[in-house]
Amino acid sequence: MIELMIAIVVSVVAATLIVKKYQPHTVLLLAGLTLFAVTAIFYPTHDIVFKKDDPTGWAGFDIFEHIHAIMSYRLAGLGLIIMAAGGFAKYMDHIGATQAMVNITTRPLARIGAPYVVLALGYAVGQILNIFIPSAAGLAMLLLVTLYPTLVKLGVSRAAAAAMIGTTSVLDLGPASGTANLAAHTANIDVAIFFAQYQIPVAACIIPVICILTYFSAKYFDRRDNHEVVVPHHGEVMAGMDPTGDDAPSAPGFYALLPILPLTLILIFSKLLIHQIELGVVTAMIIGALIGLFCEMFRNRHKMADVFTGFMVFFRGMGNMFSTIISLIICAEFFAAGLKAIGAIDFMIASAQNAGFGILGMMLVACALVAITAIMTGSGNAAFFSFASLAPNITAGTATGAVSLLLPLQFTAGIARSLSPVSGVIIAVAEVAECSPIDIVKRTAIPLIGGLVMLFAYNLLFVVG
Repeated sequence: MIELMIAIVVSVVAATLIVKKYQPHTVLLLAGLTLFAVTAIFYPTHDIVFKKDDPTGWAGFDIFEHIHAIMSYRLAGLGLIIMAAGGFAKYMDHIGATQAMVNITTRPLARIGAPYVVLALGYAVGQILNIFIPSAAGLAMLLLVTLYPTLVKLGVSRAAAAAMIGTTSVLDLGPASGTANLAAHTANIDVAIFFAQYQIPVAACIIPVICILTYFSAKYFDRRDNHEVVVPHHGEVMAGMDPTGDDAPSAPGFYALLPILPLTLILIFSKLLIHQIELGVVTAMIIGALIGLFCEMFRNRHKMADVFTGFMVFFRGMGNMFSTIISLIICAEFFAAGLKAIGAIDFMIASAQNAGFGILGMMLVACALVAITAIMTGSGNAAFFSFASLAPNITAGTATGAVSLLLPLQFTAGIARSLSPVSGVIIAVAEVAECSPIDIVKRTAIPLIGGLVMLFAYNLLFVVG
């Protein structure tokens, strides 16, 4: 019990510092270090190193050897996948392929005359785009340039348009998503299988719910704010689809196919279709990036030196993913390992099991912890990365396996991120709409809570049940 109290105090202090804008990576690293140090000093009988690692001979060094082991393990597998996906996404953005895809997919919405129907469908389109544009903030900025002016011209309020865009990446779908890769890796299944067999069925239920609730929620809040809808002529709306700003990259229309190429290859050459050949995420991202490079070489053959230099964006994107996402995974996993080392996790699991909690009860408790963490920190990644590694222990011995907990944890983390007024994507859309993040969160609350209800209902009926 004392171990649990220590873990709670350390966790509360860490969460408080993160809310106060302290760097989450450093906070989680020091919180994990504190838990390991307390364990080594006061509970030396606890195991504080990976069992597969050789101890250094002194517990103090073993703690840092633990960090080394996490870094080596993550960088060689999941870390490289996330870095390759991040580099590919950055290069697609650099050559204008991402913008071309967004323009093509959002333009048909301008032809629909009903403003709030377009708003609701805009969420579905954005969520699909999120499969190919895994960055929540990056996708939001693209939609703010393309879809946002259209929605405002159609007559919906600026806050309604911004709130919808702030929710478009809540499910973190697809093999390019860092949380999806971590979930698949933790569940020991192929990421293509995780996406096709687990994510898509749940998303197919959640997306319509969020769309419908977005429609009614936006109408309610606009009416409450005395917003008057004035539907313009079709030509005025189409003008709003043109990207603003001279720096917006232009590219041929077929470039819109480039961002979907890796996903297509991953799904085709997997156990789903051509099982004789299996293509990994990293390989698919490298192939996609090189095909983009060849297209640029042909399109800008008179500026070959610039094209060669431009490909460095791919590698800088990989480096950026390490400095932000991969390092966060390492620090969060070290913190979670500290909670486990001191015995807090085992105590909570045993208490829940002794209280008669089944897998559903454990799922609700774990999802509540992830949601609170995501809302307080504004980061779905930090929340999910901190708790994902615990799923196999919680679900050990159950028929459903780790994926039954990992899937709701992953979706909960993404949904809760857009319920946080300190989330980067919410702050970004709020600034464009010229309103407070709290106003945006009020508008996202109804659709996203509805999405959470559908998530738990699906797991109760089709996974746990």
